[in-house]
Amino acid sequence: MKRLLFILLTILVLTSATAQQAASQQAAEITFSYTKLSGSASNQFAIWIENARGQYIKTLYATRYTANGGWKRRESSIPVWVKQSGLSNMTSAQVDAVSGATPKAGILTYTWDGTDSRGAAVPAGDYVVILEGTLRWENQVYYRAPIRLGQGAAAATVSVEYKGDAGDDRAMISDVKVRTLR
Repeated sequence: MKRLLFILLTILVLTSATAQQAASQQAAEITFSYTKLSGSASNQFAIWIENARGQYIKTLYATRYTANGGWKRRESSIPVWVKQSGLSNMTSAQVDAVSGATPKAGILTYTWDGTDSRGAAVPAGDYVVILEGTLRWENQVYYRAPIRLGQGAAAATVSVEYKGDAGDDRAMISDVKVRTLR
C-alpha cells in the first residue's frame, strides 16, 4: 500500500511539474508589415504584453528615439506604452534591453517568450499583446490581441483603433497577426 501511494504521489508531482513547465514554455508571436513614413514625428512604435487586468508584463520592442528620451521632447510619441511600461523609472540597461533602432521596411516579427520583465515565467492564462504606433504627430494606432497561454498554438483576433486623422499614414503598420506558439 505504501508503495502504491508513493507511485501515485510521484506521478502527481511529475504531472504537476510537466503542466507548469508547459505553461512556462508557451510563447506568442506578432507579425506585421511595416512601411517607413517620410517626414518627422513618425515611425515610432512599441509592442508589449499586459495581463487580462491591464497590468504591464513585458515590453518586446520599442523604438530607440522614444525609449531614450524622445517621449520627453514629443509627448505624443507612443504615450500609452510610455505610461504602461513605467519608462520614466527604467534604468538605462532596462531601456537598452527593449529598444532598438527604427527597423527597415518589411515584414517584422517579434516573439514573447512567456516571461515577465524580470525574466520569470508567467502562469498560464489570459494576456493581451499590444502594438502602439505613432503614425505622425498625434495620430496613433493601437492593435490589441487577447491570447491565452497554456492552451497550445492558436491564432488571435486582432482589433485596431486609430486616434486622430491618420489618412495615408495608416500604411505604416498593417496586416497585424498574433498567435500563440506551442
